[in-house]
Amino acid sequence: MLTTPALDRVVAAALEEDAPWGDITSSTLIPADARALAVLCAREAGVFSGARAFAAAFRLTDPDIEVRLLVADGDRFDAGAELATVTGPARGILQAERIGLNFVQRLSGIATLTARYVAETTGTRARIVDTRKTTPGLRALERQAVRDGGGHNHRHSLSDTVMAKDNHLAVLTAGGLSVTDALLAVRARLSHTTHLEVEVDRIDQIEPVLAAGVDTVMLDNFSPDDLRAGVAFIAGRAIVEASGGVSLDTVRRIAESGVDIISVGALTHSAPSLDLGLDVVIEAP
Repeated sequence: MLTTPALDRVVAAALEEDAPWGDITSSTLIPADARALAVLCAREAGVFSGARAFAAAFRLTDPDIEVRLLVADGDRFDAGAELATVTGPARGILQAERIGLNFVQRLSGIATLTARYVAETTGTRARIVDTRKTTPGLRALERQAVRDGGGHNHRHSLSDTVMAKDNHLAVLTAGGLSVTDALLAVRARLSHTTHLEVEVDRIDQIEPVLAAGVDTVMLDNFSPDDLRAGVAFIAGRAIVEASGGVSLDTVRRIAESGVDIISVGALTHSAPSLDLGLDVVIEAP
């Protein structure tokens, strides 16, 4: 999903928002022929993500700016590490600085938080996956950051997978059909390549869903004990996803229940930006 044209559109929109008529501070204070060297430094440890967006912010501002990455997406680093250097016309570097940092701080924060969740599931079968709770317009970048942190992606959009949640089922069965019959009718209309997932919030709802031959059962806001019971009841007849109530404090117990997937909205909606800085040195022309 993260093609270069798609990435450039996102970064260009951010640059235009930040300097719609240019950077009057840099153009007023900085000589046109001044050049600069800037170093992207880590002020805290983390996992790197956002290399392409960081570089694009400078490239789209001034193609004469050169970005040299010293780490790759997915690399871990310590506080004090140098992550990239930026050289070229000083005005362009100063103009693009904030946008480049916004992207790399945000995405590295997501990757770092994801890595913490993944570490909590070590030794279990559970995969940590993201959700659609992403920043509008930044989904492809944020999902790449989840992968950089060792996590996995859920469906990218509403167009990818049929996922029936409680409100869908309420409407679907309003005419009197049972959940099983309603889902069997849905299955009959789907291509054999289309995944069907259904959410349940009680153990007694599982069997009617399984009877329709669904691919994944989402156990929503189940306690760890109920998750274990649900996994045992499903017994490999479908993929089991746990959702709701997932935090760094609870994810280990959830993973140990035997679920296949743990979806975590916090990866993208609550990840703090990582503290990275761009230290600029102005060179004489």
